[in-house]
Amino acid sequence: MVDSIKETINETVNQQAETPSYTKTKAVLNQAVADLSVAASIVHQVHWYMRGPGFLYLHPKMDELMDSLNAHLDVVSERLITIGGEPYSTLVEFSSNSGLTETTGTFDKPMSDQIQLLVDTYKYLSVLFQVGLDITDEEGDAPSNDIFTAAKSEIDKTIWMLTAELGQAPGLR
Repeated sequence: MVDSIKETINETVNQQAETPSYTKTKAVLNQAVADLSVAASIVHQVHWYMRGPGFLYLHPKMDELMDSLNAHLDVVSERLITIGGEPYSTLVEFSSNSGLTETTGTFDKPMSDQIQLLVDTYKYLSVLFQVGLDITDEEGDAPSNDIFTAAKSEIDKTIWMLTAELGQAPGLR
């Protein structure tokens, strides 16, 4: 029995000698690197420029959101490196490759506008992570698929919480 298991393992290792290219997976992981970096910057801006009712609760909540985005960024970047990719690593690369748009912060935006900006940002990430799930499923990269699954689950929960703060239903798929 043990010899049979060893033989199966050796056959599998020999079959996996050629690493899959995961071309599309690398591309969507790198897109996530750019977008998570810009999203963290957007949250940071809201953190600095928020004023008004809810500040005492929402200001520390922004720290939690930034920590979460940065944790996802680290996991995504390390997975990209693991499969032979090269993650974007400069502000210029993040900005020029992200689908998110940054604007200059101002103190005159109402809290509801700041929160809506976060909802829109997180909805974009949710769609990106769904694309990542589809691509990693297509290319058979289960570990990257797991990463996108976990990230999407947390992002969708954050959308629900932020929309609830605005008195809205989340409208997730």
